[in-house]
Amino acid sequence: MRDTRLTRLLLGAALIAAFGLIAMDYDGSSVLRSVRNVAGSVLGRAERAVGTVTAPAASFIGSGVAGSGGRAAALQRQVIALRAELSAARLARVQYAELRRMLRVAGAGRYRVVAASVVAVGQGVRQTVTLDAGRAQGVRPQLTVIDGDGLVGQVISVGSQTCTVLLASAASSVVGVRLAPGGQIGWVTGGGAGSSGAAPLRLQVLDPAALRPGEQLVTAASVRDRPFVPGVPVGTVLSVRNRAGALTGQALVRPDADFATLDVVGIVVAPPVRDPGFAVLPPKPKPAPSAPASPSRQAGSPSASPSASASPSPGRSGAGVVAGRGHG
Repeated sequence: MRDTRLTRLLLGAALIAAFGLIAMDYDGSSVLRSVRNVAGSVLGRAERAVGTVTAPAASFIGSGVAGSGGRAAALQRQVIALRAELSAARLARVQYAELRRMLRVAGAGRYRVVAASVVAVGQGVRQTVTLDAGRAQGVRPQLTVIDGDGLVGQVISVGSQTCTVLLASAASSVVGVRLAPGGQIGWVTGGGAGSSGAAPLRLQVLDPAALRPGEQLVTAASVRDRPFVPGVPVGTVLSVRNRAGALTGQALVRPDADFATLDVVGIVVAPPVRDPGFAVLPPKPKPAPSAPASPSRQAGSPSASPSASASPSPGRSGAGVVAGRGHG
């Protein structure tokens, strides 16, 4: 816009009119007040109409903003619940696998069992666990308890819905056993309090010459099959500790059951009709094949002495005797 005299006059007139209107409004003129009321009424109706149209959208947006925190919390709770269900499903699969292994042992021995889970571990000198099965499930004192690996212990007290089991690893536990395959009689005791779940059991047999490392043990039948039914795997001989002049042979036994990780077990509520003997024992691991002799040794190289190639070492000879007895 060009800066002319007419422009300056119009600007001045506009300023004078503005100051006049301000003065009239301050003074409370009725004419101006009426004009303002009419404008407010017209503009107010327009504002209300616009508000009516936009209210749902504003409500939706406002609820979305206000409820976003609540929905996020609900989603977080749902995620936590799903994670808990997934963990429970994984745990159920592990327990199901243990149950299947235990039932295979029970089926091989023809034991009738009641499945139970470990719900508590005893504290103090005695090594015990509490199971979630009791008189209501047909459990009585002096019953054999097994898992998917072998002997766990015996029931020593029973409640309505729970029972207490003395583990075979306890110092006060004494279990009659038989050695496979010869059937020599002996007994094992636990390592006692303070020993880990993998601590060896102590074995004594009436025939010291019958002990060999690697031999397997099963339970011998108790009187009326209580507290132990026959044929349950107990462990494997680790080392022999025969003493000169001793009336019994002694050895350390690695237990088949892992007492530190017990979960699903079976309580034998009915013994087998016939002694299963050694039918429940797992097959012995096959010895690793020996490496073939090198060509230099086969050709009789000077580095191999005739005596060394003709006679096996004492260690290999002993291993051959154990393997022969194991397969006998």
